[in-house]
Amino acid sequence: MVYPLKMKISSKIISQIYYQILRIRKIESKISKEYSEWKMRCPVHLSIGQESIAAPLSILFKNKKYEVLSSHRAHAHYLGKGGNLFKLVSEIMGKSTGCSGGRGGSMHLIDKDVGFLLSTAIVANSIPVAAGVALSKKIKKEKGLTLAFFGDGAIEEGVFYETINFSVIKNLPIIFICENNKYSVYSNMDVRQPKNRKIHKMVEKIGIKSLFSNGLNAIEIYQKYLYAKNYVEKKNKPIFLEFNTYRYLEHCGPFNDDNLKYRPKKEIDFWKKKDPLIILEKKYNKILNKKKIDYFNKKISEEINFSFNKAKISKYPKTSTKEKEIYA
Repeated sequence: MVYPLKMKISSKIISQIYYQILRIRKIESKISKEYSEWKMRCPVHLSIGQESIAAPLSILFKNKKYEVLSSHRAHAHYLGKGGNLFKLVSEIMGKSTGCSGGRGGSMHLIDKDVGFLLSTAIVANSIPVAAGVALSKKIKKEKGLTLAFFGDGAIEEGVFYETINFSVIKNLPIIFICENNKYSVYSNMDVRQPKNRKIHKMVEKIGIKSLFSNGLNAIEIYQKYLYAKNYVEKKNKPIFLEFNTYRYLEHCGPFNDDNLKYRPKKEIDFWKKKDPLIILEKKYNKILNKKKIDYFNKKISEEINFSFNKAKISKYPKTSTKEKEIYA
C-alpha cells in the first residue's frame, strides 16, 4: 500500500516539525550573526526561509538505512537528518571536532554515523553519486533508500538528466528533491528557462513519478515525503519531488543582499509573509501555543550556546593528520 497524498497529521508530529524548522532557523541565524567575528572563514550558503523542506527528515528518514546526499546549501539537511550541531559548528570553524574533521567546511559535510553521506560545492555533483549509492543498495539487496537534494540550478546540468534516466531504467530506490528557490545565484528562472516551464512536468516526461508541493507548507511537505517513501519502498521505483521555496539571505554569505537589486523588494516581502513558521503558528495555534513555543526557544537556545561555545575552544586539526579526513 502507498499512502495517500493527504492524511491527518497528529499534534505530536506537527510539534516535531515546527520544532525542527525553528531549530534550523535559529541555528542558521546564529551562524549569520557570528560569521563576521572571523571564527568561520569558509563560504556559507544558508537555508533561512527554506527550512520546512529539511524539517521532516528527522521524523521519516532518521534511520541510517536512509542516506542523504546534498548540495552546497546543506546545513538544514544535515541537521534534519540528525546531524550533531556541535560537529556542524566545529566544521564551519575548521576545528578537528567537526563532522569532516575541520577540513571540509560548510559545503563539504559528511557524517556516516547519521546516514549523511556528503554535500558538495559543485552544482549537481551529488546527484549521480546518490544514484550510485542507490544502485549499491539494490545490488546488495539492502533496506532503505537514498535522498538527493539539489537546487533548481542543478536541473540545467546534463548529469541531472542522465541520472534521472538511469534511475528510471534501473528502478533505483531514490528520492530526488529539487528545492526550487527561483534563483541560480543571481539569475531568476525567467532568464534561464522557457516561460511557464514547470520543472516537475518536464522531468515527468523522462518517465519518473513527479510531484509538486508548496515548499513553505511543512505539513504538505511531510505528506509528500511519506508518500514518496512508501512509493519507493513498495513500488521499487524512483520518484522526483519539486518544492517551491525562497531563500531570504544572499546566495553565499551571512547577509541580506537587497542592495544588489536583482530581487525586487516587493518579491522578498511577498515571500516573507508566507514564512513557514508563521503558516504553522496560524493554522495550529492551539497546538503551538505561546507556552510551547517559549519552551522550544529556550531549549534550542541552550543547545546553540553550548555547541558554539564548545566549538570555539576546540582545537584545530594537526598538520600531521592533513590527509586523514580527505577520503571517506
